[in-house]
Amino acid sequence: MGLDAARVDPAAMRLIEEADEILGFAVSAVMADGPADALRPTPIQQPAVLTASVASLVALRNVGLLPDADFVAGHSLGQYAAFVAAGAIDFHDALRLVRLRGMLMEAHGAGAMAAIIGMTPDQVATVAADAGAEVANFNSPEQTTISGEEAAVERAIKLARERGAKRAIRLTINGAFHSRLMEPAAAGMTDAINAAPIQDARIPVVTNVGATPIQAAADVRRELIGHICASVQWVDSVRWLKHAGVTTWYEVGPGNVLAGLITRIEPGTTVYGADKLLADVATEKGIVDDGR
Repeated sequence: MGLDAARVDPAAMRLIEEADEILGFAVSAVMADGPADALRPTPIQQPAVLTASVASLVALRNVGLLPDADFVAGHSLGQYAAFVAAGAIDFHDALRLVRLRGMLMEAHGAGAMAAIIGMTPDQVATVAADAGAEVANFNSPEQTTISGEEAAVERAIKLARERGAKRAIRLTINGAFHSRLMEPAAAGMTDAINAAPIQDARIPVVTNVGATPIQAAADVRRELIGHICASVQWVDSVRWLKHAGVTTWYEVGPGNVLAGLITRIEPGTTVYGADKLLADVATEKGIVDDGR
């Protein structure tokens, strides 16, 4: 995670080193070497993902591969990277908040999540309600995740299978994210977010909670608090952006999950991934895995 960014751009490398200092542990080592289980704890996973995302952002900008954006958006934790990209919050402050967010979400992590594939969002919402769970993420027209107490999620998985879902699988997530069970975590984040030096965004950020663009600092604070318990309206966010005229997208972060979701929501959309773009730059420069 973030290795190609560090290889091709000294500023990205410095940012990762700064993350180690701020966090008080070598997140860079976990990003570089894993193992995967080391990234599973939420207080480690969330800062690592944010660091990798912002390192990629910095590197892409510095090597001239990221044009000026008309809008930015982030999925769940990705909203922190989006607000950094939009200039609403400094990376160092975002990293401290994300570390706290991960600790609080882990501390209040009772519950589970599951992905339901092959049902419409409305069908999944009905299944969740019938089982006593909640919809967590509207990821694509055929992929929706649910969240709630473990027994409720297991009931929902069973109901979804009975009602024709192609797949209904429990996620390896430490908690019922984006549900009312996260209310203690949201309460714990409120003072920290309100005290953080957040400013107006330079460009609009399309939100998870309302799938609408915001820029005012007060709205940024409300979104960062509210999205902990609220459903992620990713389908509506992508459709809003498409209808606003967006034709080209850049996924700035580890992996290509969002690229897949975006093209399922809006077929034919062009999405460039940071991982491939930066790997190509590393190859052109003759940089290999040992950093030479």
